[in-house]
Amino acid sequence: MENLVFSLNATLPIFSLMILGYIFNKIGLIDDKAASWMNKFVFKVALPVLLFEDLATQDFAGTWDGKFVLFCFVVTIISIAGIYLLSRILIKDTGKRGEFVQGAYRSSAALLGIAFIHNIYGEASSGMAPLMILGSVPLYNIFAVTILMFTAEDNGNEKDSKKIFKKTAKGILTNPIILGIVVGLLWSLIQIPMPKIGESIVNNIAKLATPLGLMSMGATFDFKKAAKDVKPALAATFIKLFLLVAIFIPVAVSFGFRGEQIVALLVMLGSATTVSCFIMAKSMGHEGTLSSSIIMMTTFGCSFSLAFWLFMLKTFGII
Repeated sequence: MENLVFSLNATLPIFSLMILGYIFNKIGLIDDKAASWMNKFVFKVALPVLLFEDLATQDFAGTWDGKFVLFCFVVTIISIAGIYLLSRILIKDTGKRGEFVQGAYRSSAALLGIAFIHNIYGEASSGMAPLMILGSVPLYNIFAVTILMFTAEDNGNEKDSKKIFKKTAKGILTNPIILGIVVGLLWSLIQIPMPKIGESIVNNIAKLATPLGLMSMGATFDFKKAAKDVKPALAATFIKLFLLVAIFIPVAVSFGFRGEQIVALLVMLGSATTVSCFIMAKSMGHEGTLSSSIIMMTTFGCSFSLAFWLFMLKTFGII
């Protein structure tokens, strides 16, 4: 019972914001236009600033764990490659294949990771969330842009491969999340002093990322859309919430990772699909319905699956 209470205390405060977002949408406080704006603002401004702040203020010299970062990096690549190969069997429609792949691997690692670990460890956090983000989120976005670009319907008949590569490279280089990570990392390495006014502005904007992002997730729930493409959405949800965790967490434990490292990996592997998947899919010529369904299902399901995984990990003394 103690372990179950621990698990629920770690998950419920975070996911209650999603429920509030859903309720606010139903009573008209957050309409579809407002939710779309919130998604865009979080993706283009608040989340990059949050990542910048978390990385820029991180003492990588003191907390650096190359083995952990490399593990996140390798696991992310293996996961993406495995899911892409599986999609070739499960998904015949090329456009939906791109949405399936990114929906099945791309976690809310940046948005949920910091909030989730802070909720468990508070000020005692040893900085594993930024290291996990460094090892996985750049790859998430680079591969998402690449996969979506090459599976977009408007590129299906594109004969000029140089145009596709150019569009893909531009999409990667201008991705706000990647830019936030790069600038934050460089800021930390160069050790540029942050003016007090600038620190206050950055901190205030960064604080908006988690509540706005979580409530916008809740506000964009659409059960009618979820009913479409239910089989691939369910398959992606199972991969996202259970399969990747079941495969790679035991491997991580065998490598000697424990405590906050395991929690960071759990978020990386088994948290809800990020809402920015839908935004990116729509902006790159995809329908977005499958992305929306996967986001809805994984967001609803991960409040229970993460509680289950935390309960198991706590019970076996791994965290």
